[in-house]
Amino acid sequence: MDLNKYKNLLFQKIKRQITMWYESKERLPIANSEVYLFLQSIKSISGTLLLGGLHQLSGRLMDQIEKTNQKQWEVDELRSFLDDLISLIYEYENFVEVENKREPRPDENIPLIQIIDNDVSMIILLKEKLEEKGWMVVANTVLDKAISQYFDLNPDCVIIDMNFPNNNGFQILDDLQQHNNKQFVPKIIISLINDRETRINAYKMGADDFIEKPIDLEELTVRIERLLKRKKLFDQSVLLDELTQLYNRKFLIDVFNRNLKDLKRNNQVFSIALIDLDHFKNINDTFGHPTGDQVLSTFANFLKEKIRSSDVAFRYGGEEFVILLENTEQLETVKIVSRLLNEFSKLKFEKDNNIFSVTFSTGVFAISHPETTLEAAIKYADQALYKAKDNGRARIETMNQPSLPLIKKPLFFSIIDDDAIIRTMLLRILNTMDFDHYQLNLEAFEDGIQFFDSNRLEKSGEHFLIIDGVMPVMDGIEILQKVKKLKTGRDIYVLMLTGRKSETDIERALKLGADDYVTKPFSIKELQVRIQRLITRMK
Repeated sequence: MDLNKYKNLLFQKIKRQITMWYESKERLPIANSEVYLFLQSIKSISGTLLLGGLHQLSGRLMDQIEKTNQKQWEVDELRSFLDDLISLIYEYENFVEVENKREPRPDENIPLIQIIDNDVSMIILLKEKLEEKGWMVVANTVLDKAISQYFDLNPDCVIIDMNFPNNNGFQILDDLQQHNNKQFVPKIIISLINDRETRINAYKMGADDFIEKPIDLEELTVRIERLLKRKKLFDQSVLLDELTQLYNRKFLIDVFNRNLKDLKRNNQVFSIALIDLDHFKNINDTFGHPTGDQVLSTFANFLKEKIRSSDVAFRYGGEEFVILLENTEQLETVKIVSRLLNEFSKLKFEKDNNIFSVTFSTGVFAISHPETTLEAAIKYADQALYKAKDNGRARIETMNQPSLPLIKKPLFFSIIDDDAIIRTMLLRILNTMDFDHYQLNLEAFEDGIQFFDSNRLEKSGEHFLIIDGVMPVMDGIEILQKVKKLKTGRDIYVLMLTGRKSETDIERALKLGADDYVTKPFSIKELQVRIQRLITRMK
C-alpha cells in the first residue's frame, strides 16, 4: 500500500489548520481543547502512516498541555509552541533532498560571486556548483540589471560570459573596468572562443582569468578560490580607498583607537561626522555610474582641501564618508560640517548638457566616554544621519543620548507563498534576525491577489519580496510582471523560490528583474544566511 497519498493529505490538513489559526484577521485566542485535539489527531494518524518522528513529537506536545485546561492561546504564543512541529513537517515533505544538502556556514560575510550570462542553463549549473562550496551566488541575464546589481551588492568575484548577444562580454568587462578601474574585484571571462587574440584582449581589458568552454567545474572553483585569496590579502593590506584616494575604514579603526587613548589620558573629547551624499542612486540611474564616480572623487578632493589639518577624512563605503575631528566638541563639529555643506552644495556638475548640484546629510556624534567602541560611535552617528535624511536631507543632526533606543529605517519584507508551512517558518526566522540599519516590517500573503489588495507596495521605503514561483491563484511570474510595472521610483528587492527544473521560469524571472533565486527544496538556515547577506549589502 502506497502511504504517500495519505501522508500528503495529513500535511495539507495541518497546513489548513495552521493557516486558520495564524492568519485569521481577527487573531482571536485559540482554545486549549482545540489545540489538544489537533495534536491528538496528528499523533493518531502519523503513527498509522509510520511517521515515527511526528508521532513522538505530537505526543510530547500533548504531554505539555492538559485536555481539560481552560487556557486560551494567543497566536504568537501558539506559533512558538508549535515551531518544532512546523519544522518537522517541512523536513518530512522535503526529506530525501534536504538531508543531502550541505549545511551552510552561518556567516553573512561569505564570498559573493556574481554571474553575468544570458545562458540560463549555464547559470543554473554554475550557481549550484559554486554554492556547494559555501559561497553565495547571484546571477543576471539582463545587462543593465547586472551592472546595477554589481554596484548595489559589491561582489567579491564576477564571472562574465564573453558571448553576450548584442553586447559581448568584452563590452561588459570594459563597462565595469571604467566604473571601478581603481578597485580590485576579480573578473573571470568564460568563452567558447579561445584563440590567442581573444585571450590577450580579455586580459588587456581587465580580466583576471580566462576559461574556455566547456568548463571544468572543479578547475573553475580552484581558480575562484585563488582569486578570492588574492582579494582578501589585497583588502587587508590597503589603507587607501582605490577610487577616492581617501583613507578606508581599516585605517579608521587605527585613528579612532589613537583618539580614544587621548581621551583616556587627557580627557580630550573628539567627534565623528558620518556623511551620506543625497540622492546618489538617482545620479547613477540618471547620468550613469562614471558620473557617480566623478561626484565621489570630487567630493573626496573637496574634503581633502577643506577640512582642518588635524582632522582625517575616510571613505566608509558607497556614498558614505566619515570625518574624524580631533579634540572637537559636538557643537563645533556641527559648525565645521555646516560650512562644508554650504560650500559643496554650490559646486556644479555637468553631464550631457545637464547641470546639477549635490548636497549631503550628516550625523554627528561626540565621543566623551573612554569605553565607547568605534562600532557604537558609528551606530549613533548613523542614527543622527537617519534623522537628517528623514527631516529633508541637506542638513546636520546630532546624537547625544546613547541611552535612547536605536532608530532603524523600515524594510517592508513580504512573503508571498501558498504553502502555510513555508510562510510560518520564514516569519519565524525573520523575526529572530537583527540588522544595524533596518527594522523588518513583516507580512505574509497566501497569494498575489492578497498581496496587491493590501496596497503594501504603496508604503514609502525599501521593500524585499520573497515570491514562490508556482502558485495556483497567481504564479510568481505574474506577480513579478505586476511588480515591475509598479516598480518605478521604488526600491524593491525580489528573491524568487523556484523548482530545480524550472529553467524557463528562472529565465523569465531574471529578465523581469528578479535579483536572485533559490531552488526548492532549500535549507531554512541557508536561506537565512542568504537573506542576512543580501540585506547587509543593501545598505
